[in-house]
Amino acid sequence: MLRQQPPGPTPRFPNLLMRFRRNPLLFLTQAAREYGDVVRLKFGPRELILLNHPDDIHAMLVTNQKILAKSVVLQRSKRLLGNGLLTSEGEQHMRQRRLVQPAFHRKRIAGYAEVMANYAAEMREQWQPGQVFDVHAEMMRLTLRIVAKTLFDADVERDAQAVGEALEHLLNRFNVMILPFAELIERLPLASNRRVQASIQYLDQLMFRVIEERRHDQRDHGDLLSMLLLAQDTEGDGTGMDNQQVRDEAITLFLAGHETTANALSWTWYLLSQHPAIAERWYRELDEVLAGRIPTMDDVQNLSYTRMILAESIRMYPPAWIMGREALADYHVGDYIFPAGIGLTVSPFVVHHDERWFPNAYQFNPERWTAEQIAQRPKWSYIPFGGGSRICIGEQFAWMEGILLLATIGQRWRLKLMPGHPVALQPVITLRPRHGIKMVAVAR
Repeated sequence: MLRQQPPGPTPRFPNLLMRFRRNPLLFLTQAAREYGDVVRLKFGPRELILLNHPDDIHAMLVTNQKILAKSVVLQRSKRLLGNGLLTSEGEQHMRQRRLVQPAFHRKRIAGYAEVMANYAAEMREQWQPGQVFDVHAEMMRLTLRIVAKTLFDADVERDAQAVGEALEHLLNRFNVMILPFAELIERLPLASNRRVQASIQYLDQLMFRVIEERRHDQRDHGDLLSMLLLAQDTEGDGTGMDNQQVRDEAITLFLAGHETTANALSWTWYLLSQHPAIAERWYRELDEVLAGRIPTMDDVQNLSYTRMILAESIRMYPPAWIMGREALADYHVGDYIFPAGIGLTVSPFVVHHDERWFPNAYQFNPERWTAEQIAQRPKWSYIPFGGGSRICIGEQFAWMEGILLLATIGQRWRLKLMPGHPVALQPVITLRPRHGIKMVAVAR
């Protein structure tokens, strides 16, 4: 016998929506703890089903992916991102995935390791003992330079502020897109809407200019853009991408490859500052493996404790803290059946803090990432990069970048939290530090 309604909080609109907006991480975590693995959330006319069990997450991301579309928020984001990997659906998504995938093959991204480590080395040389800075702002600056170089073979140091501000306006627009009346808000004559349009125009001019220059050049610059321009759909119609499609993929990669990594690194520096014994063990690994030299791609596999630290950091603070789908047909979860059109939601933050899979889940413990510990958990209890055919295409790029940047900077510096600085979570499109993270540089 199929049941129609799973349990969930009393749907008093707008109270429920206000509770969610006020503190979405706390709201979703409490809902999962109180109501279980399948939770009904009704925000006025909009109804969502929160899924919290690894089996149901696997079903959503893999088994049933053909009857699911991207969430309403990501569908709305086409106005910003166009029809790139993040927003496209069905056959078009599969075609684009085939075209973009070679740009992220291991041999290709290995060539970016030197860029990553060298840019991190440049940053560490600019710091002074006792200097106080917002490590989140520094990591944003660093990852922006890296993504510009690896994507466009361009050094954006000169234009970094303008590019950074334009990207920030686009990222902030996602906060509006999750509101019930987003379409109405976006049509109002607001200064924020004008800033978003100006940012899109600025980035479009920048990207289309570079794309046109490359079309005429026709050389492989060793960057991601070259791969996008040279890509041919050998499994399909044999054609490549037009300029608009290249732009859509490039801006998607620009956004996805910039702030997410900066956030992960920022939270990692914070966690290391709060756990000096773990930090000291990490420094020993850096000294033993690297012996004072800048790390290379070949070192990544030997920096095992660095990887464990990063894995634990993005467990606790997953940059992509929520993901959603919309059912295109009736959708079954255990004894429940939901009608087409229902929204399905998974929060990596909630799942990553489930005591069933991660005992003492709010404790920073890199030892969770030994092979023995990993084998004891369900695979789908850890989903920082999503999963299935829509898994983050840059996952290996992100791991390599995170490990190399941490190792390069950690060789030279200890970062200590500025006394009295408030650290708080800000779950917007990604999981940011609300007030930044002010840190003091201490030479090793």
